[in-house]
Amino acid sequence: MRPSKQVALLIETSNAYARGLLRGVMAYVREHQPWGLRLTEHGRGEVSRGELVEWKGQGIIARVENERIAATLRDFRRPVVDVSAARLLPKLPWVETDDAAIAKAAADHLLSRGLTNFGFYGDDRFNWSRWRQEAFHRCIAAAGFACSDAPQARGTGKLADWVRALPKPAGVMACYDIRGRELIDACRAAEVEIPDEVAVIGVDDDELLCELSDPPLSSVIPDVRRTGWVAAEILDAWMSGSRPAELQHPIPPLGVATRRSTDMLAVEDADLAAAVRFIREHACDGITVADVVGKLPLSRRVLESRFERVLGRSPHAEILRVRLERVKQLLTQPGWTLDAIAHKTGFHHGEYLSAVFKRETNLTPGAYRRQHRLD
Repeated sequence: MRPSKQVALLIETSNAYARGLLRGVMAYVREHQPWGLRLTEHGRGEVSRGELVEWKGQGIIARVENERIAATLRDFRRPVVDVSAARLLPKLPWVETDDAAIAKAAADHLLSRGLTNFGFYGDDRFNWSRWRQEAFHRCIAAAGFACSDAPQARGTGKLADWVRALPKPAGVMACYDIRGRELIDACRAAEVEIPDEVAVIGVDDDELLCELSDPPLSSVIPDVRRTGWVAAEILDAWMSGSRPAELQHPIPPLGVATRRSTDMLAVEDADLAAAVRFIREHACDGITVADVVGKLPLSRRVLESRFERVLGRSPHAEILRVRLERVKQLLTQPGWTLDAIAHKTGFHHGEYLSAVFKRETNLTPGAYRRQHRLD
């Protein structure tokens, strides 16, 4: 089929987040419209006005990251959808990650470790970092705790001093994975153990950055593919004559990719910590609460009482939570059938997994996959 419309993508190709946006746009185009796409290889904020002067296309999806890009698009008389948090063109429809939901996912993850001391390491150059910082503070305050902010100065020295002075054990949210790696480096310089003294979580789940960290970095998984998809959906409707009524479209995250940087439980109850560790390591092997009890010098009733008192949920609920988090991750990856996911995560049968998943999330696995798939 010949392309029905010409669309320019002013999105850099230099980082995992932006490439995820592009994959989301491409997934929408493959399923809905044979658009002709204009994509020029460039880094963040490097779009040239000359690229669009002679271009006769019908619409643009852009990361409006700086005033140069904003000036290029301000007089563009065709539909434009913004996928940046900078908000330099506030009258444009805007599709971005839900920063409050991202901060809540990070806070809930650290709070589930039993931590009572918290910090945030941000980057004041970006709106999304400030929004995550504010939301993280609100979540920690709602849980009854305080949160300290790391210094903005680049370099390891001042950050290492801040880490050294934190009450321990502490959980720190970094506004994105690059800051998370910097924080891990600062902990090493300060001779602070990760995760036992400071647990670190980032945002973006950039697999290369996270796995190259030492220890590997836990990270909130933004639904970048859906962000790109929704931006393309809005642009498609607008180019067809339906201008969007809503300007703001926040996209919630998929969950948390747990790695070694937060693999701890800050409780004095060694038996409870051992139980949680056993569940996190073996939940997808099909274990039951009886298997957990068998590893401990505790009765089932005592174990359940301690779980409820410290974590606010039962051992069974913790097993199910860990399994379903893994199910969600596998549903977003290509090539996994429902039966294969069921066997991988301890549910054994696709039909049983489907019923449990629908009960716990109000979505079928298929609906979740359609919303969040990455292929």
